[in-house]
Amino acid sequence: MKSFSSNFCCVKPSLSKSSLLFICLLLISLQACTSTSNTAHVSQIEQYFYDEHFTEVDGLPQPDELFSLPDDAIRELRTELQRAKLTKSNNMLANEWLAEYINAEEGAFQYRDNMTRVASETFSERAGNCLSLVLLTSALAQELGVEVEFQEIEVPPVWDKQGGFYLVNGHINLRLLPLSHGDTVHMLKRAIQVDFLPERAVRGFDKKKINKKTVTAMFYNNVAAESLVMGDYDKAYGFLKLGLQEMPSYMPALNTLAVLYRYKGLNQEAETLYKLALEIDNYDMNALYNYAVMLGAQDRLEEWAAVHKRLELERIDNPYYYYDMAQQAYFDKEYQDALLWYKRAVAKADYRHEFYFGLSRAYWQTGDERRAQANMKKALNLSNDENNKLKYQSKLHAMKSH
Repeated sequence: MKSFSSNFCCVKPSLSKSSLLFICLLLISLQACTSTSNTAHVSQIEQYFYDEHFTEVDGLPQPDELFSLPDDAIRELRTELQRAKLTKSNNMLANEWLAEYINAEEGAFQYRDNMTRVASETFSERAGNCLSLVLLTSALAQELGVEVEFQEIEVPPVWDKQGGFYLVNGHINLRLLPLSHGDTVHMLKRAIQVDFLPERAVRGFDKKKINKKTVTAMFYNNVAAESLVMGDYDKAYGFLKLGLQEMPSYMPALNTLAVLYRYKGLNQEAETLYKLALEIDNYDMNALYNYAVMLGAQDRLEEWAAVHKRLELERIDNPYYYYDMAQQAYFDKEYQDALLWYKRAVAKADYRHEFYFGLSRAYWQTGDERRAQANMKKALNLSNDENNKLKYQSKLHAMKSH
């Protein structure tokens, strides 16, 4: 199968609000790039909505708008296709041409790790995050009559942190299938996998088909979680309602709604949703984490302990667990212990700049200036945030001038 790569990543964030150590984090699942298939069915989802506690937000995109394109985008698409037919072989299939058209290496659409957008906005920006680009590719394919298959790639979770929330990123891509004309099927032509991550990054991982309804639910959960990070609870609620009305049994959205209710002080309503989620999947880690947070905050320690037993082994997969332990040791001036915890965090996620920053500071406190500078350089190279870059550059300069 041919694969076109253009840096196209997605998110299954588990959003968590820091409160003690890792066991006291609130986790939300952003599904920009991952999915969870559910077999259980939630009936009468409307009973779990509490409109009286939120202000309705107008103008939220409806499900049929997520994959739609403006007329000028459609005209451009067809113009480019006709131009290609004049300059290339007429035997090129539409799915082959589309894969080349969107390929970021050709300068068309580029991956940017920013807010999730509908297809029309992504087309206008010529860039988007993983899920945004999946929506756009699907929309373009639809205009050309090209059938698509969405795929969840079961990559290891990638952890991030934004605004006090922990985010766990997963990944999806899609396949563009060859057109069939009447009784003629191009048997020798293969489906083309379109992925905005380098092929080596997803090679060897299992794939699972997901449907368009799941992708739609992922979109709404993603933008809801982004709104929650920004503190816009009303918009988050509106997005979650749209997503759950589309797919009532979507576990990440149920969990995100429960977290939102906790932020609004609706503890009983949140607990109801946690229990509902755990009825669907008794070992859903996001629901278990958040339920444990709530039980601990309410001093329901026996119930908390029972949930905690199920979480203990899973907890150690989160690199921020080790990072939090390292931070605590550092501020307690236990620098050798801090080094051990920071190293464990790096072993779990060697792509996080703050882990190397922590290592650098701990090494500096132990007098190992060479390793302190080396890790500060790594932090600087890994960071995409200008404020962090300035901070790390300043720290590195101070170290060299010492």
